[in-house]
Amino acid sequence: MILAGGPAGRYAAITVAHRWLGRSLGSPIHRRVTKSTLREMLSRRLFLSLSNEIHVNSPDQLLGPESTSVHLIDDADAGDQDAKIRRCQDIIDYQFSDETLLRAALTHASGASNRLASNERLEFLGDAVLGLMVCEWLFEEYPEYNEGDLTKIKSAVVSRRSCGRVACRLGLDRCLIVGRGVTRNRSYPRSLVSDVFESVIAAIYLDGGRDAIRDRIREWLQDEVDAAVESQGASNYKSSLQQHAQRDLANTPVYQLVRETGPDHRKAFLISAVIGEQSFTPAWGNNKKDAEQRAAANALAELREEPLPYPSGAAGESSSETSV
Repeated sequence: MILAGGPAGRYAAITVAHRWLGRSLGSPIHRRVTKSTLREMLSRRLFLSLSNEIHVNSPDQLLGPESTSVHLIDDADAGDQDAKIRRCQDIIDYQFSDETLLRAALTHASGASNRLASNERLEFLGDAVLGLMVCEWLFEEYPEYNEGDLTKIKSAVVSRRSCGRVACRLGLDRCLIVGRGVTRNRSYPRSLVSDVFESVIAAIYLDGGRDAIRDRIREWLQDEVDAAVESQGASNYKSSLQQHAQRDLANTPVYQLVRETGPDHRKAFLISAVIGEQSFTPAWGNNKKDAEQRAAANALAELREEPLPYPSGAAGESSSETSV
């Protein structure tokens, strides 16, 4: 038997034979009992036959007089944790120099001796690292997107739903180190799984540096970025037109003001998208931003040989239209 005690408020870790705990505490993997309960068990000599490694005259010699909680950890659970760490390193294709970082990253608060020993601090760091890496990625790959577009894409990519989906796809949910109460429910909450994704990111960042995690984030989140960009492009015709023009026409669209009507408080603008020598059907808008979006939508429709969504009409018609 191995015992570790401490002052009030701390936990002691006890390695015991599973057969004894099975009879006494219901076959736990992680259970917390008061020191008074454990002291009574020791007093009744429940553990005296388990090992010759410890000899005590009284329970207080082991536990001290404080009334606090004790965290019991089964030998089998320790082996299971090691297996989860090995599995996780295979999944993420990264071997840690300091495996204690990964152990902490995988440990939920329910499976930790105290909150500081859980993955919460690493989750805090991982959230920031993930945000930075995704922002850098989007900034480099999508120069045609403005700040608002990039923010929407980034928010979708680093959302709890997205991180949880990626974590499950990788199999990180099978590597979680949790307490018995959580273990009973094999369907982990999405928040728990997404949190471990962020904490693992932080662990890799601390162990291997920026480059080690940068490439992995891009590999893991590529599908999420593609989906977010496609979704954003569906409502941002200017971005979609620019991507199409640069990819297929080796050119960048510009927007020309064709006509401006109405009083100052109620202007209407007719704008056309132009790519190279080709000018597309213009569209009206109550402001230049809306008119450019609609002009881009018309250009995309013409390029795809589809019906025009905003055929040019009288200037007065645009004032009753809603913004794109």
